[in-house]
Amino acid sequence: MTDLDICAAQFCSTSGDLNSNIARHIQLMDLAAKHGVDFLLFPELSLTGYEPSLARELAQAPDAEILQPLRELARQLAMTTVVGLPLRQPDSDAIMIGALVFAADGSQVTYTKQHLHSGEEAVFTPGDGGALLRVGSENLALSICADFTHPSHAHAAALKGAGVYATSVLISENGYARDSELLQGYAKEHSMGVLMANHGGPSGGWACAGRSAFWSPGGDLVASATGTGDCLVIARRRQGVWQGQVVDVSLHSVLPAL
Repeated sequence: MTDLDICAAQFCSTSGDLNSNIARHIQLMDLAAKHGVDFLLFPELSLTGYEPSLARELAQAPDAEILQPLRELARQLAMTTVVGLPLRQPDSDAIMIGALVFAADGSQVTYTKQHLHSGEEAVFTPGDGGALLRVGSENLALSICADFTHPSHAHAAALKGAGVYATSVLISENGYARDSELLQGYAKEHSMGVLMANHGGPSGGWACAGRSAFWSPGGDLVASATGTGDCLVIARRRQGVWQGQVVDVSLHSVLPAL
């Protein structure tokens, strides 16, 4: 197995403020690059916060110019980066909960949430998921929150050959024990790594639990944030062995990596 460095960016979004959140994403991307990260995953709807009532106003097309700084930085840093936002599809009024993948080679692909939480259907349309990502020599499968609550979703990712299941989420304090047990179970059952990026503070009226984490194939907890707040949860594979690191963003002066 080749070396691999993957990271969950636990992040406190500013409600409805795209410009502020983009600026903060850029800072965390720079910091992750300084730590040698190959793949960086942000939480569900990280660019807007979890704000269904604002989603139609904030929704962007996948090629929106406002996102160009993120595309360009991912290419400059050679770091595949996944960000969350409401996506407006061309020639359609449908709004989907999406993830844009800005690849290290400058390309871009889209993942859209397939399984909606109860109530989300009032605003959002179910999506089609997306293809596996290739990062180095590893296949990664994406998931957005309620997707992972359907065991068939993780099972399908494993059948396609995913070595890592990467899920962008909003998980509350009340739901964390159940959801983390489910994710750990996928790591054990399917022998694939599971990376989970959660919001680091309140969003959309939810008290988010933070505690973003990575479980190695087999189900061992390798790295986890201790609670809420902005941080990077990094998992590194060296000679087939996973090791973890948690970087407290508040302790770092984040300057451009280039």
